[in-house]
Amino acid sequence: MKKIITTTNAPAPIGPYNQAVLTGNMLYTSGQIAIDPETNELFKGSLEEETHLVMKNLKGILTEAGLTFENVIKTSIFISDMNNFSIINKIYAEYFNEATAPARETVEVANLPKFVNVEISAIAVTDI
Repeated sequence: MKKIITTTNAPAPIGPYNQAVLTGNMLYTSGQIAIDPETNELFKGSLEEETHLVMKNLKGILTEAGLTFENVIKTSIFISDMNNFSIINKIYAEYFNEATAPARETVEVANLPKFVNVEISAIAVTDI
């Protein structure tokens, strides 16, 4: 059985998808970009601020599901320019304990939704 997770602390979906789906003990989040959940407008600012907003949006979804970043077991990071990796990685690292950080991949892509610089999705488990 799947349960749809919805929160006002992350951007509303703009297509046929949900913010997250919980099935069994697994939570799958949709990729988050720097859309301000209060206005549903694309954030315009520094790469650091953009990455923090992406992580804040992920946190909003995790919180709604009763989880934290400690429950995350896998992330996927999509970036528009691999030259930005060190900046994004530095911000990302602020949200995880290095000793228990999730597995992940980071991939440079040609374009992301709304031509943002970074998109991150996560898989979490409820029973850590």
